[in-house]
Amino acid sequence: MSQKFISFQYPITILEHHLDTFGHVNNATYLALFEEARWEFITSRGFGLDMVQKSGLGPVILEINLKFVKELRLRQKFVIDSQNLSYDKKIAVLRQDILNEAGEICCAAKMTYALFDTKQRRLVAPTPEWLRAIGAE
Repeated sequence: MSQKFISFQYPITILEHHLDTFGHVNNATYLALFEEARWEFITSRGFGLDMVQKSGLGPVILEINLKFVKELRLRQKFVIDSQNLSYDKKIAVLRQDILNEAGEICCAAKMTYALFDTKQRRLVAPTPEWLRAIGAE
């Protein structure tokens, strides 16, 4: 599918519970923050957990690549910028960047994902509702 996708901004502040015993954000926490931003993106566009449960369709991550560039520090404010890069047949690619207040990338994520039918237990082609939820224009 040759489409354009909007970008979604999700503000975060690094809090005490985000830190590990080394005093920095652990790699698993980065994944949780990215997940939080993805759910807010689709929920704000009408495809939240209630829709997933009702329709039996929801996102499934197939692959993730993270690149850690700058440390996230306690009480600093950041924005997670999310934007789909492509959607080809059943497979999509999403970019997510954690940006500091200067607009510098602190962590970059690129993931491959798809829409999953929880009843048939297989990947399915995107529905119009799903495309709207992920920011397809």
